[in-house]
Amino acid sequence: MRVSRLMAVIAAAFVATPAAAQVVLNGAGATFPNIIYQDWIITYNKATAGVQLNYQSIGSGGGIQQFTAGTVDFGASDAPMSDQEIAAVSGNVIHIPTVLGAVLPTYNLPGVSGALRFSPAVLADIYLGKITRWNDPRLASLNPGVKLPDLGIAVAHRSDGSGTTFIFTDYLSKVSSEWVSKVGTGKSVNWPVGIGAKGNEGVSAIVSQTPGALGYIELGYAMINKLPVGAVQNKAGSFITPTIASVTAAAAGAMKQLGPETDFRVSIVNPDGADAYPIASFTWLLLHKQYDNAAKAGALAKFVWWAETEGQARCADLGYAPLPKAMQPWIQARLKSITAEGRAVWASQ
Repeated sequence: MRVSRLMAVIAAAFVATPAAAQVVLNGAGATFPNIIYQDWIITYNKATAGVQLNYQSIGSGGGIQQFTAGTVDFGASDAPMSDQEIAAVSGNVIHIPTVLGAVLPTYNLPGVSGALRFSPAVLADIYLGKITRWNDPRLASLNPGVKLPDLGIAVAHRSDGSGTTFIFTDYLSKVSSEWVSKVGTGKSVNWPVGIGAKGNEGVSAIVSQTPGALGYIELGYAMINKLPVGAVQNKAGSFITPTIASVTAAAAGAMKQLGPETDFRVSIVNPDGADAYPIASFTWLLLHKQYDNAAKAGALAKFVWWAETEGQARCADLGYAPLPKAMQPWIQARLKSITAEGRAVWASQ
């Protein structure tokens, strides 16, 4: 199924509940991985009798809130839960990485074709409100031969608690001391400039409809909406467009931070590597270590393991990079540790 066709069938997934479903699993959270999560869920619901999965794309902040309140069986976030947020659920959470994705600058500039180049300092200064027009000399120097219009930059950002925002501001905090001191990193921040919109969907809509707009979105949404993708200068000085290969290159360094006992809460923005895209991240499912309902816990563990194995084959077509296969034994160990009613719920595949 192509990306352009996927969103057309998502609505059907919510009404095509199998009559024989015995276990219903509800999740909510990040918009960043929503495209592939809906694809997985549609596929898994059709192929698996007795289980019905549902997922609401409400943003990472909302996903953490609902997971903490116990109103969903699993959450999803592009920002790992903080120590304080983990304490709020008495430590009863496991972070399971699912895919790797890229956050990218996208824009609407009529008459300008090809990928524009952005340096870390220029991106930070646009979002700080210091660069306000597309023909600014600093932007022009990065894009020789491109006739940039004398047009104001309509900055777009997320208005909701967002893991995509966390990734983007984490990156800006790594590359700009002024950004750190004035704004910082978070799922929600006090933006110096710009118009807010809810979800990757909302920012994509603003950029699509507004000449002169610049926003940050996940790669899959740029693909769906046929929006241009900017090339961002990485730590090695190369201008890199987000692709499966460049996101995979960004993840290579993260493997040095991980191991059998890791909780997977690592940042991979601004990595080393000449070919690495600099604004990339894992995204995580949030599962409980202990569930009250063994049937639900077992069904959820089985679905997640399917996503971590067979489901990874869907990544490239939908704009994501698959996880390194070396992570699978560590993820399997986490799933095997989930308990309910005093016993492990893992069911061998």
